Amino acid sequence: MPHPEQVTSITTVPEPASVDRDRRTRQYLAMMGLRTLCFVLAYFAEGWLRWTCVVLAVVLPYIAVVVANAVRPQVDTTVAPVPRDQLTR
Repeated sequence: MPHPEQVTSITTVPEPASVDRDRRTRQYLAMMGLRTLCFVLAYFAEGWLRWTCVVLAVVLPYIAVVVANAVRPQVDTTVAPVPRDQLTR
């Protein structure tokens, strides 16, 4: 039976790349949906609300792309070699 010091904790494993990509895709689509809503509201609204919607419709694509391209940091998975005299059987 392995000792607790030799067991890798499952909480240290990063989430799969597919989960990260799906999360970023959902965030991007939600922001583009909000942008579409801003265009519709800008057509029907008047005054300061119209101009707020126009500004958001112009700025949201930039924000959405920055958020969509923000990937999780890379984890260093390199293993340092162990000298032969330190190996245990």
